[in-house]
Formats: sequence, C-alpha cells, structure tokens
Amino acid sequence: MKAAIWRLAVDFVAAGEHVESTIHAVERIPSEGRGAPAQFIPTRFVFTNKLGRDDKLLLAFGAFAFSKVTRDEVRLAKIVHGDNHATSKVRTATLAGELGKLIRKATMLLSSDSPPDLVLNRHCTECEFQARCRQKAVEKDDLSLLSSMTAKGRKKFNIKGIFTVTQLSFTFRPRRRPKRLRNKREKYHHALKALAIQQKKIHIVGNPQLKIEATPVYLDVEALPDRDFYYLIGVRVNASDSVVQRSFWVDDAGGEGKAWRDFLDMLAEIVNPVLIHYGSFETVFLKRMAERYGEPLEGSGAASAIKSALNLLSFLFGQVYFPTYSNALKDIGAWLGCKWSSTTPSGIQSIIWRTNWEQSRDPSIKQNLETRPESPPAAALSSFGRPNGRIEA
Repeated sequence: MKAAIWRLAVDFVAAGEHVESTIHAVERIPSEGRGAPAQFIPTRFVFTNKLGRDDKLLLAFGAFAFSKVTRDEVRLAKIVHGDNHATSKVRTATLAGELGKLIRKATMLLSSDSPPDLVLNRHCTECEFQARCRQKAVEKDDLSLLSSMTAKGRKKFNIKGIFTVTQLSFTFRPRRRPKRLRNKREKYHHALKALAIQQKKIHIVGNPQLKIEATPVYLDVEALPDRDFYYLIGVRVNASDSVVQRSFWVDDAGGEGKAWRDFLDMLAEIVNPVLIHYGSFETVFLKRMAERYGEPLEGSGAASAIKSALNLLSFLFGQVYFPTYSNALKDIGAWLGCKWSSTTPSGIQSIIWRTNWEQSRDPSIKQNLETRPESPPAAALSSFGRPNGRIEA
C-alpha cells in the first residue's frame, strides 16, 4: 500500500498552550503489523539547495505541533528541497532541546505587554521592516547600529550604563602600547569606531602602510551562494594612462569554467598584476575556481597574483576607522560619495536580480548587475587621503 500525503494546518490549544503550524505535507506509512500504529512523517518543501538550521527547526516545530494533535510522538520528518528535489531526513529528537528554548522565548515575548527591545542583527537584510527598524535605531542611537559588535559585547556595555553610540564614543582613551606588543596587531576598538561616527572623522591607529608596487587589479564577484555558482567576475585595471573595466558574465553553470579561464587570460596580459578585493568572498572564489577548473601556470603573473591577493578589508580592520556604522564597502563608498544604480544595493538584491534575469532574460536586469557605481567627486577622494585623526599605537 502506498503512503498517503496530505497538506494541512495544525492548530492545537490545551491548558493555555497554543501551538500553530502549517505543515506542507504529511506522509502516512501504514502499520507493518497487526496492532501497530501507522507512522506519520511531516514533510516541508524548501526551494533552496542548501538547508540551514532554521529550515530544520521549522520542520521540527511542525512535527511538534502535529504530535500534540495526534498525541503520538513524531520521531522522523523530511525536507524536500532544491532544484533536484533532494530529500533530507531529520531526527526531530535531536532538535527538541533547542526547539523548547525557542518556544518558551517566543511565548514570553507574545505574552508581554511591552514590545521587545529593538536590536538590529544579521537577519535584518531579509526583513520587510528593515528600513523602519533601522530608522528607529538611528533615532535611539542604539548600540546595535555597530554591526561589528556582538550581543555579548552590547550586554557588557549595557551593564556599565552605556546604551548609545554617542555614550560609547566618550569612553575611548588612547594609550601607548607596550613595546612587547608593538609587532602584534592592534585589537578592534568599538569605542574608537563610535568616536569616528560621533566626530564624522576618519581615525587611524598607529601608522599602517599599504604599498602596491605592481599593477592594481580590482576584483569583485557575484554569485548564487545557494548553488555555489559564480555568475559574474568584475575586473577593473588602473594602468598608468587608462582604466580598463571588464565583466565576465555567465549564463549558466556550464559557462563558469570559461569565465574563469577568460579571467586568467586577462591576468596573463597584465604586467606584474596584484589582485585587490574587499572581504573574504573573493578569497573563497579564487580557491574554489582553482580547485574546480585548475590553477594558472606555476610562476606566471596570474599565479602570483592569485597567491598574493590582497584583502583590503583585513588591512583596514582595527587600523582605519571610518565614520560609518559598518565596514561594508557600500557604506564606506556611500560616505565617500559613490552612487549606485539602485537605491537599495545589497547581496540579497543581487540574488533577486539574477533570479529574475534567469526567468526573463531582461537585458536591463543584467545591466543592473554589471553596472559599477558612479565615482565620488574628486574632493571626497582628496579628503580621504588626509585622515582626520590619528591614534598612537
């Protein structure tokens, strides 16, 4: 006998406990013997290829709600996900402890007469209320505006009576480092970041120096992380007398290797190239592409450039403090005067654009992804070359 599948919503209320969940499907496995109960397997459908912890917790919650209705323990649940409709089995018992904590926390929030504290976090970019919450956080000058500060760090400052960015800025005190620590990297100072924001000035710790004695090649890539698929390689080369902008676009996963080889061919044509990128995303890209499609010839300029690629964010972190709430390239670029073609540029927005392009092949969407931001005015760049504050380290 084949298993039966239903789609249903589960709503359970008992002894003041209210549990409600929409279960995409329930598979009924007939009993194997006389007197043995049938087995029910809740199933959840997820469009992403990679499963996250939240996907499994939502499934476990649905199984928990279903078990309340049937009064029978649900030990196994399934997730059908991705382009190939892969099936993953989840043992709900392994998530029971974490799920229980989340249910109790949600129950407390719903039963409270006052709204929860406004805290910005990494999930804000996925929320439709992002702009409204951020505006309220700015009005409150809330510490959660500092993206590099963890919840544990905020709690530590709150215990000291520090709740705003401005309050935090007054706590910074420059100190000379002991000689034994001179060669070690300076730790990150949240208070100095707050001071830079409060004074609207760039602050520099110590005397960091960045010397690029080769041909700079600025690299930026776009991908669909869910598929491990890189569909756009953007390159900008600043030569002595010209600026070259190249985009290596990939229509589908089958063209990824060609884009990588074209990128390597371009590097081979540049005299003594040095790759410069911002963040670890490109670091992972270079490693994965070399593993998938091969490294450039040993000893070549391209091989040297990939091996010694410079992550500019690592250089800035802890040494250069911009008057921005985060070190995101778009935040710093906007402060310098750069303008993007979209009013809401973000990694998630680029994924939406790419997905829409795959469905429509609209050239205007492709142009949004390939278009670089407008350069800032010369005055902004000249002022960037003269930092406003220096902290002795």
